[in-house]
Amino acid sequence: KQGPDPRRGLIQVKPEADGKPILNGSQHRISFQEQLMYPQSGTHAHLNSLVKKASILGFLTISSLYLGTQVMAAEAQPWLVRARAVQIDTANKSDPVPALGITQSDTIHVSNELIPEVDISYFFTPNWAAELVLTYPQKHEVSVELNGNSTALGTFKHLPPVLSVQYHFQPNQTVKPYVGVGVNYTAISSVNLAAGAQKLDLDNSSMGLALGAGVDFKIQDNLYLNLDVKKVQIRSDVLANGQKVSEVRVDPTLWGVGLGWRF
Repeated sequence: KQGPDPRRGLIQVKPEADGKPILNGSQHRISFQEQLMYPQSGTHAHLNSLVKKASILGFLTISSLYLGTQVMAAEAQPWLVRARAVQIDTANKSDPVPALGITQSDTIHVSNELIPEVDISYFFTPNWAAELVLTYPQKHEVSVELNGNSTALGTFKHLPPVLSVQYHFQPNQTVKPYVGVGVNYTAISSVNLAAGAQKLDLDNSSMGLALGAGVDFKIQDNLYLNLDVKKVQIRSDVLANGQKVSEVRVDPTLWGVGLGWRF
């Protein structure tokens, strides 16, 4: 009498050509073990895709929260108003004026002036702001400086507002430097110029580039001491009887110091 077959009830695993087992016996147990020992490549790819998507979603969420916090911080006190005293140092560059017997360059001089100025800044974020510089029409004297002699030509007025975009470094620190670039539009008026009996005129307006840099020193929670410098393009043709006889390039450097209030 033969006894029970010792192999009965055991699970037999036979390798196939591709390295995966052929299962005999308890299909459910071995199927689970097979998934552990021989994971499917499609499942791994799906899991990797989910992990990548979750990482990207997390990064975008954190970035959005950070940007929202930055914007909210700027919106808490988005305005900065400054009052400054500004020294206008003109470049005094000009073409010769043969019609007036002036054969040398850079002989037309526009006077330097100390003027009051107000500027208004709006912060879109703690770092980025737009600045508008305002003043009232400024009067300048014009002369011809030649061989050590000065001949007065007269006066004119100009109104030179400047609109700039600025980047402010270290917005959360006591010392806050910044740089800016913008455009200057100058309205020229009240022209009263003459060379002897020859009446002279200027263009009605000028538009040019404005570059600037400065620093705000925090004195109190909302009060700042400001130092600012700008280089502004202001140019005009010099006209006699409606015809261009020269070009004057005022192109001033503006040195400013003042106080600012953030709110």
